[in-house]
Amino acid sequence: EVQLVESGGGLVQAGGSLRLSCAASGFTFDDYAIGWFRQAPGKEREGVSCISSSDGSTYYADSVKGRFTISSDNAKNTVYLQMNSLKPEDTAVYYCAAAVVASMTPGEYDYWGQGTQVTVSS
Repeated sequence: EVQLVESGGGLVQAGGSLRLSCAASGFTFDDYAIGWFRQAPGKEREGVSCISSSDGSTYYADSVKGRFTISSDNAKNTVYLQMNSLKPEDTAVYYCAAAVVASMTPGEYDYWGQGTQVTVSS
């Protein structure tokens, strides 16, 4: 059974940091790219960052460049999203997902986690 389990969300003040984790199981981790997405109330799900399985290339939304860092520990089948200098507009449910090819488009992803809430207070 394919599983993606996010953790690490919570409530933080503006300017603070959080590290999200995405633990994967049930598929060959090295064959899939992992992406982080977020969805705020009343808004569409948007790509935040993704990491390619083939060469480790990383991609970021303009809104998080320089503040967020994605990384992968293949030995642990886990991808992390380090989020620094958080802003109230980063408040959303954050999801990780797996796809054959790295993409910032939600529709390209085959497997999804249940999401973790991130709330940034001003």
